[in-house]
This record gives sequence, structure tokens and C-alpha cells, in this order.
Amino acid sequence: MGLTFDPADVTLPELGHRIGGRPRTGAPATTLRRPSDGQAYAEIPCADAQIVDEAVATARATWRTSGWGGCHPRERVRTLHAWADLIDAEAGELARLEALGSSRPIAELVKGDVATIAEQIRFFAEFADKEGGALPPVGDARFGMVQPEPYGVVGAITPWNFPLSMAVWKLAPALAAGNAVVIKPSEVTPLSTLRLVELGERAGLPAGLVNVVLGDGPVTGNALVQHPGVAKLSFTGSTRAGGAIMEAIGRSGVKPVTLELGGKSPQIVFADADLDLAAACVARGIVANAGQVCVAGSRLLVAREVAEELSEKISEIMGSKRPGATWSEESSYSPIISETQIARIESIVSASVSAGAEIVSGGTRLGQEGWFYAPTILGGITPDNPAVREEIFGPVLTLQTFTDEADALHHANHETYGLCAGVFTRDLNRAMRMTRRIEAGTVWVNRYGRSQDHIMPTGGYGGSGIGKDLGREAYIANCRHKTVLMDIGTD
Repeated sequence: MGLTFDPADVTLPELGHRIGGRPRTGAPATTLRRPSDGQAYAEIPCADAQIVDEAVATARATWRTSGWGGCHPRERVRTLHAWADLIDAEAGELARLEALGSSRPIAELVKGDVATIAEQIRFFAEFADKEGGALPPVGDARFGMVQPEPYGVVGAITPWNFPLSMAVWKLAPALAAGNAVVIKPSEVTPLSTLRLVELGERAGLPAGLVNVVLGDGPVTGNALVQHPGVAKLSFTGSTRAGGAIMEAIGRSGVKPVTLELGGKSPQIVFADADLDLAAACVARGIVANAGQVCVAGSRLLVAREVAEELSEKISEIMGSKRPGATWSEESSYSPIISETQIARIESIVSASVSAGAEIVSGGTRLGQEGWFYAPTILGGITPDNPAVREEIFGPVLTLQTFTDEADALHHANHETYGLCAGVFTRDLNRAMRMTRRIEAGTVWVNRYGRSQDHIMPTGGYGGSGIGKDLGREAYIANCRHKTVLMDIGTD
């Protein structure tokens, strides 16, 4: 059976917030459009401060009455495993719902995103009864203990580029650690998150333990960030929005945050590298999801003597991509999420050319409908060019050459961002030197992109964020730790 589907056949969830296990409708505030053809397909409301308050209060009350945070950890494990099993069973429906209104092609969703989120839920579930506290060494007359506890209500704000994946990055570790969650998905792609939470309730999550509020950042997101009942916040999005969140928290109180923010990640190719491997990885690192990825490898730094050869190989791979509707299994190249975003890409490319860049390939829209932008390489780049300084969030690769290792490192470390980097070389000593000196939260060697090793944390340096998603670190970040010290006396 093929994966291609008719978008008219997709059954949408009830178009409202989900609070206490029930949909909560409101006046339409946002029209949802399919990026593949620009057609409107739904309207959703925007939660104001009152709705957010209701969602937080419901989460807090459910957390207390259900005993989710205090039950035997294996009970949480069983429920989360049941949720993952139900996701596997309903994988086709989830994939179609997300493909309908996002930039994610149906084939990639079925083979990648949906299967991965089920495994990530299982992965974090197993921390519930295996990650404990500590017994620090203290004097003989004392007993010391560091005891992990859930925060209570965790707030989560997720972006539009990987709706299901980003939702599970937030939900799975928070729930495994015993918390309740109020989640605000992007107002552009909220529907798969609604269905995901509904499946969780069917699997046994107490209704109201996870509540979904729909709306934009300035109204709904701001209300969630500043709510005094939200004890911890996790956000994935732009660096500018992350800064605004920190400022809002500073005005309203103090709470821990996990921020996974923007990037301008370098892919560094030395002359001794396997150029076929490097070309495949570099191309994939910028055309995946049409460059709408925080870890997109948007800056190619290549040894001068192999720059022309590598550029030709990358251009050939980019040219083989087949743009198409996200509901077609033949599509191997994503649309841009909105007219606003594709106009922004065009604006930065235009400014970059005005500043001296040359379009090596691409640089135009594709097709007659929807929002598709050609994979693009910009050459003749200087470090102060807008395409180097700004996160474009599109399929635009800048090409700079270097002369030696020190020159490569000088260009690799960005003045603002430090999310990821890739290094391609056969020299193990050089690879180790570069991994130590590159200022980024993740460095890949002779590859580019995450694996399915969920134990590997991800997060950035500098303007690319605070804290980690995935890995043991994400679970620990959803626990607060209490120190207990007892005087037990001596005989």
C-alpha cells in the first residue's frame, strides 16, 4: 500500500485547545494553510491569559489528584510504553495529519519522525525507575541524601519545523520524571500535537495531566512563560524569541529554562576528506526539510584546493531533489512553511548578493503553487555578509574557503551561534583538535546530523541556547533536587 494520500481525506482533531481531556473551542484567530499548495484547511483559536490559567490550574490539580508524580515509577513506565505502542499503531494517521499542514513529506514522517517519537518515549520512560538520587559522603554522625523530585507543572513551547518530534522532546522526559505539562505548539502546525496528546490519554495518561493551548507567541506563549504556576519552561525556537522569554521570566519571577535556539552551523571539509561522503553529508545537512532545521549546516568551509570539486558534487546532489506535495510519497524535498518565511529567505539572499555574494546555484522559487525554494549555494562570501551572520532557516548554503586549520577554525566559530558543527577529514588527530576548539554544543565528524542514539544530548553554546534536550541530561533537567541532611548521632 502506497503512502500517497488525498489531503481531503484527512480527519482533523477537534479544532480547539485541549484542557482536562476535552476540546475547548474559541473564536477563530489563525487560518492554517498547507505549504504544499497554499490552501487554507482549518482555523484555530488563540488562548488568552485566562485560558492559559485554566490549563495550568487543571494540570496542577490533575498532577495532585492522580498521584502521577508520587506513584510507583513502574506505573509511569507502563503508561508511557502503552502510549508509544499506540503511536506505532496509529502511525499512518499521525503522519498524514502532520504531512497535511507542515513541511514534512509523508515518506519521511512514516520512516523517520513517527517511529522515532515512539522510541524516544520508551527511552525516557525507562529513566523513571532507573535514575535515582545520591548519597553524598558526610560525617559518621550524619546521613546525607540528594533526592530528585518533579517540578509539578512544566511549560513547553514547540516550533513548526518538526511538530511531533519537538513535542515529544518536551513531553517524554517531563512526564517520565513525574511532571504535568502545558504545551503550546506553533500556531502554524498544531494539529498533530493535539492528536498526540489525545493518544496519550487513550493510553492511560490522566486526562488533564497534559493540556494543549493554541495560540501565538506574544499572547499565548507570553502568558505561559510568565505564569506563576509553571515551575519550569522548555522552549525550542529562534534566538530572538529565546531572549524575549528570558526577559519575560526575569520580569515575572525566577524559573529554570531549557532553550534550544538558532544556529549557523559550519560544515568544515579538509582536503584529505572523502569528498563523495562530504558532499552527500553537506547537501543533506542543508536541504533536509528545506533547511528549516535549527542544526542545518548552512556554512560550508572548504579547503581552497578542493573547493571547486566539492561545490560541483554538492550542486549535483541538490539538483536531484524532487519538490512535491508533502502528501506525495514521491516528494524528496520539502516546501517552505509559509509565504512569510519564503519572502524572508528571498530578502536575505537579495541582501547577500547586494553585499557581494554570488549565486552559484539556485536562488529562485520553484513551482507554480505552494512555497518551494530551490537549494541554493552562495559563493564569494565574506564573514560580514548577511547570509553568514543571520540564520536564514532555508535551503541556502554559503561557501567560504580556508587555507589551513587555524583559518578554518577562525571562520568556524560564529560571533552569535554555537549549536552544531561538522568536520570532514581522514586525520584523526586533526579531528580531535577541531572537536576541542570548535565552540558548539555538538560536533559531528565525517557525518552531519543526529542519529537515533537518544542518549546523546543536544543543545548549544552562546546564542544557540541553554541546557540540553535528549539524553540523560533532559530527564535530569525535569527534576529538581532536594538536599536532606540528618544527624543520626553515635553510640
